[in-house]
Amino acid sequence: MRNIPVNLAAFRLRVVEPPTMKMRKDDAGREIVVTDRDGAAKFVMSLFAKVAGEKGEEIRVTLDTDPGEGLEEGDLVELVDARVNPYSFKNDKDEVISGIAFSAAGVKPLDR
Repeated sequence: MRNIPVNLAAFRLRVVEPPTMKMRKDDAGREIVVTDRDGAAKFVMSLFAKVAGEKGEEIRVTLDTDPGEGLEEGDLVELVDARVNPYSFKNDKDEVISGIAFSAAGVKPLDR
């Protein structure tokens, strides 16, 4: 199951790390831009997600589109079309690594 819609309306999402272009290392160890099937660059940002009265947690979110300029640390934001994707793989030590990855179509700032 992929791209499971997630409702984060109850959470306050605060920027911890502003959006940057998502990068990965190729087989030669060079940094390359992560793109979708059509060649459009992906972006990544870190958010602190918190519900009133509860402890929060930092999440890393991959964005499908360029979020543009102006998002800074501490800004409150809303994710557009937020979703999670479960993953599981074996690493070099033959350990199974699994979890969920957050993604969204985009991000928009909230008025303070």
